[in-house]
Amino acid sequence: MTQQPALFTRLVRLLAAACCALALGAPAQAASLTPADEKTVRTTVQGQLAAFAADDAVKAFSYAAPNIREALGTAAGFMAMVRNAYPVVYRPSSVAFLKPENKDGQVMQRVQMLDASGDAWLAIYSLQREGTSWLITGCVVVANKGRMA
Repeated sequence: MTQQPALFTRLVRLLAAACCALALGAPAQAASLTPADEKTVRTTVQGQLAAFAADDAVKAFSYAAPNIREALGTAAGFMAMVRNAYPVVYRPSSVAFLKPENKDGQVMQRVQMLDASGDAWLAIYSLQREGTSWLITGCVVVANKGRMA
């Protein structure tokens, strides 16, 4: 087995950690998203989750921003990384979307998830506008000790 998949996994985790640091450490200067943007951001994440559920790697990869596409190269590589590194995102037993936020131009969509064992997780997605749509630039998953929405 080559070291390329491990390198990609580390790279994606680093990108995700950077997004999380921005989300958790950003000042409270949040510009509101329009209702249309809020809907599109949520629809983007929902679409990718639906593609994971259907094992549609090409569709799931289509929601990824250029930074993720470059790092992983192929839809199959992307799907394998998510399956191995983010099992709750790959197969959540339930999801609850929180209101998306725009902090200093970084759009964050938090999603509360339960895994197959009933453990609670918080997936923090970062997204960027690409024309009239939104693409996912990263995702960080942390244990959710708070209550589910």
